[in-house]
Amino acid sequence: MIGASFEGASEPAWSEDPWDQVTEVTTVDPLPRVGRRLRRVVWLALAMGVAAVLWAGYVGWDYLGKINPGISSDIPIRFTVSEEDTFETVTLRLLDEGVIVDADVFRWYVERNDGLELTPGFFLLLPGDHMGNVLGRLRTPPERTFTRVTFPEGFTLRQISTRLGSVVEPMTAEGFMDAVGSGDIRSRFSPEGQSSLEGLLFPDTYQVSNSESEGQVIERMVAMMERVARQEDLEDRADQLGLTPYEVFIIASMIEREAKIDDDRAKISAVIRNRLQRGMLLQIDATLYYENSTDISFSELRQIDSPYNSYMYRGLPPTPIANPGRASIRAALYPAPPPTPSDPICRPLPDPTRCSYLYYVLADERGGHAFAATVEQHEANVRAALAAGLL
Repeated sequence: MIGASFEGASEPAWSEDPWDQVTEVTTVDPLPRVGRRLRRVVWLALAMGVAAVLWAGYVGWDYLGKINPGISSDIPIRFTVSEEDTFETVTLRLLDEGVIVDADVFRWYVERNDGLELTPGFFLLLPGDHMGNVLGRLRTPPERTFTRVTFPEGFTLRQISTRLGSVVEPMTAEGFMDAVGSGDIRSRFSPEGQSSLEGLLFPDTYQVSNSESEGQVIERMVAMMERVARQEDLEDRADQLGLTPYEVFIIASMIEREAKIDDDRAKISAVIRNRLQRGMLLQIDATLYYENSTDISFSELRQIDSPYNSYMYRGLPPTPIANPGRASIRAALYPAPPPTPSDPICRPLPDPTRCSYLYYVLADERGGHAFAATVEQHEANVRAALAAGLL
């Protein structure tokens, strides 16, 4: 019961347990310091590896963003590579003009893509374009960078504008006519107060870049005409003939439009000169067609009151009627000498030594002309041309 005392009771006997017999004690040593350091090294290496991967990803993404900024403009810029340019100067200009966004990345990109051999010329580049596209355009050879366009001798400004607009796609006939009529481009042979450049553009085959403007093409053609004029000694020779350089271009333009074969050029030049000296009407058919429709009949053209109507007004027309080539310019500077007294057109004259070329008319299907010294001879030539169906 509660509170009972066990005093006087005997203690129970202790029984031996096999587990009480401790024969050996096993102890666990703490982790060596070398192991702990290795573990820290491993964790540090893993952390650095992850950081390196993240950094490489960031750098790679940054490089990709500079290789392809994704901000390409729809409006190309005109970029010129000159003979004096180096890869370094081109790279810096590409950066300045916004074509690339990082010069170092562009150098790296070009180096790892077989380099770049510079070709002088004009290029159309898009600001912010993929570096691969920029590199591809700069590698484009000149024959693919330029468009060949031919302006035949005798083309007028309007014909040149139409040809340019149809061959060089970025350009238009309207843009050409606006530029040529702006007055901003002048020739050294333009007389005071004359704004027309008709007759002062040299007709030839030009390599026109898509990066050029219509005005730049006009400037090149004007410069080429001035160069040809220097080569032909035009100014000194014009002075010897008692003409201004501009009058030479007017005469050359009429020769260009009238002559169909080279042998006739100098003789047509002589006819023009002889008629001017005698105060005769030039009666050059080509002047009637200048700035007039070809659908209008010849008889109607002769009735149009125009300063270009050489059947109505004496002297030279106010401007050239076309852009002459070198052969016609040379013919204007060197008219054919008078025919010899033994020439068939001179023999009927009272004084064969005073024989001159004064008339001409078509004589064959090649475009050759028959020349005459008298109106009677000319009328006979006209009748022959009519009979042959040439007129």
